[in-house]
Amino acid sequence: MARSVFARPVAPRANWRRRYVAWLVLLDVLAALAASRTVVTLLADADAGFWDQRVLGNVSSFSLAAFVGVPVGWLILLVASGAYDQRALGLGTEELKRVARASLAMAAAVSFLALGFKKDLSRATVAAIIVCLLLYTLVVRFAARVVLRRIRRTGRASQKVLLVGRLVDALALHEVVTRNYGAGLHPIAIHLPHHPRPGERVNAPVPVYVGWDLVPLVQQLGADTIAVCGPASLESYELRKLAWQLEGTGLNLVVVPQVTDVTGPRIHVRPIEGLPLLNVDEPTISGLSLLAKSVLDRVTALVGLVLLSPVLFAIALAIKINDPGPVMFRQTRIGHEGRAFKVWKFRTMYTDAEQRLATLKDRNESDGLLFKMKDDPRVTPIGRHLRALSLDELPQLINVLRGQMSLVGPRPLPTEDDDYRGDVRRRLLVRPGITGLWQISGRSDLTWDDAVRLDLHYVDNWSLVYDLAILWKTASVVLARRGAY
Repeated sequence: MARSVFARPVAPRANWRRRYVAWLVLLDVLAALAASRTVVTLLADADAGFWDQRVLGNVSSFSLAAFVGVPVGWLILLVASGAYDQRALGLGTEELKRVARASLAMAAAVSFLALGFKKDLSRATVAAIIVCLLLYTLVVRFAARVVLRRIRRTGRASQKVLLVGRLVDALALHEVVTRNYGAGLHPIAIHLPHHPRPGERVNAPVPVYVGWDLVPLVQQLGADTIAVCGPASLESYELRKLAWQLEGTGLNLVVVPQVTDVTGPRIHVRPIEGLPLLNVDEPTISGLSLLAKSVLDRVTALVGLVLLSPVLFAIALAIKINDPGPVMFRQTRIGHEGRAFKVWKFRTMYTDAEQRLATLKDRNESDGLLFKMKDDPRVTPIGRHLRALSLDELPQLINVLRGQMSLVGPRPLPTEDDDYRGDVRRRLLVRPGITGLWQISGRSDLTWDDAVRLDLHYVDNWSLVYDLAILWKTASVVLARRGAY
């Protein structure tokens, strides 16, 4: 008997998602209360002479509005901005963008209400409320992300996914999502569109099904998401029919496009006569954003060199005491548009390291253009500690200040310009960086192909927000000493 379109078996909703959103609501309320407390304290401080004295004279009424109106209004604006949408939570920059949009809406709302009720709030007061709201909310959301990632590392708090498509496409997606557990996708099975050919072996890390009705299979497996992998997985009418079948079931449908390694603002969906067209813009490797990146790099490098000068001096002294020879190591690297430059690093190897390299070539653990050994005998004792914490890279702030490098970008390699051939040459379209996507994704533990893929992904999708996210993750990767040798 055909199933009625009005009777849908509903999939059980993920309890972890409801709990996570509930915790976010509580944390956001606490952040709003903390922001209000900060501003009220400043207003009540007799030494805060720059605050509007008319506000100081009515602190009690302002406190009532701050501790009741601000938290309630902040939650309403966060909801309106989609800051609790499950698709934006826990990964990427979209959640942070929505919080930032809510803060702008809060500024407009506070100003409008002050004007409507003829309340004289100083600009400093409004600015303090908005800055504190944004800062405290981002802090608690970053903390929530850290906790969520640790939970997901154990396999919990993730979407259970049925992969639908050709085996090669399903296995490719399985590899990507299992490598990045923070994405919150946990593949539990694969469904093939066709039976394997006679004699063809099917090897997969999860159970493989063929010829099932997808919705009953998902519900039997206890999954909550169907991921259609690759363009040949389902015909267009089959995909539309599947979307209809999922209506009212609570199941999620994810379609993996044929276009890979392209994300963010470069992708736009433009529907025409019911046909969704995926617009892919060309990479932005010039213009005003690149100028802003260059200015930010140089200013940060200058400030960093000044603030870190005691640390740099202490490291230089330790190197000199540990092993006679120069403190700095300078080597020719290939940079932006194939231009060679001398990179600055603290010396971490013995002075005869280059001469000893020939005897170690057969022990190379890298499959690309670099020589890598976990227990390289040429590295000094102090050098091992410097490499583990990436402190040997700090002098490269000089290269950043001179415009030869950037804070974030593909790592400059000690090779010749002729070694960059084919797709690898795209790494040279941007300035090399002190840190990059390669460094926060595994560093020396990655294969050469994975490192190149990550670098090209960065070149094709870079933005200032992306740079800030990479810098934030770099700190945790360095402190964990992952892949550093």
